[in-house]
Amino acid sequence: MAKLGNPQETIQVLQKHDFHFQKKFGQNFLIDPHVLDKIIEAAEVTKDDFVLEIGPGIGTMTQYLCEAARQVLAVEIDNNLIPILQETLSPYDNVEILHGDILKQDIHEIAEKYNDKKPIKVVANLPYYITTPIIMGLLESRVPLANITVMVQKEVAERMQAEPGTKEYGALSLAVQYYAKPYLAANVPPNCFMPRPNVGSAVIRLDCLNRVPIEVSDEKLMFRLIRASFNQRRKTLQNGLANSPELSFSKEEIKSALEAMELSPTIRGEKLSLAQFAALADELKKIQQGGNTDE
Repeated sequence: MAKLGNPQETIQVLQKHDFHFQKKFGQNFLIDPHVLDKIIEAAEVTKDDFVLEIGPGIGTMTQYLCEAARQVLAVEIDNNLIPILQETLSPYDNVEILHGDILKQDIHEIAEKYNDKKPIKVVANLPYYITTPIIMGLLESRVPLANITVMVQKEVAERMQAEPGTKEYGALSLAVQYYAKPYLAANVPPNCFMPRPNVGSAVIRLDCLNRVPIEVSDEKLMFRLIRASFNQRRKTLQNGLANSPELSFSKEEIKSALEAMELSPTIRGEKLSLAQFAALADELKKIQQGGNTDE
């Protein structure tokens, strides 16, 4: 079986199996060996590693992963790709193909079965419409993860690593940075894919943290505050939080929490760091526990 990763080989495989791209799965297959090398390099895959690959497609990147890793589990949602994967991956004895939706898999069970509960590495070329739910699902699951290396829309990669005060900074930046340290490995132009997407892409590696970078007494409240402050980005933080259906603090309570932190009542959410959102959650929690709210 020839190595995939160039347009001619990809076209041959697709024609042989009479494969048609399905819009609902957001399929874009990589056809650039240099980018494939960069992904493997970014993921820092070694012969000691078990790799969970999400969305292997026709097995282009899986072949590279099999050569670099100890073992690979490739999870593919499209039933039409399973026979193709069985063929393209037949030369490798260190890969298993699982037909299913990654959002419905028990990742803890996978880590236990394949990697003795040790941190696993995740590599994925994800459909862009489902990137965030998959990444956040992995991070929030508290599964032992070493890193997640994913191909995402360039704009999403920029948002994941954005700093406070920038236009890209938002709820996704804070959520990702609470669990991981993002590192942009490569920008990937549309002509590296088949079919060609309408947007630029990027490879980003998320180095998963062993412990969260800040202390907060109520994690759920902190994330509700973050979502509320970016849902109405143009409003001041005070108004955004007071108007949020997810919260039940009055304007006065929010104002006094901001004052306790020596922040202006006119400040916007995009100016606050993760540590400041944690401190705000703690201040509001104190108010809440003082019996001033019924939240």
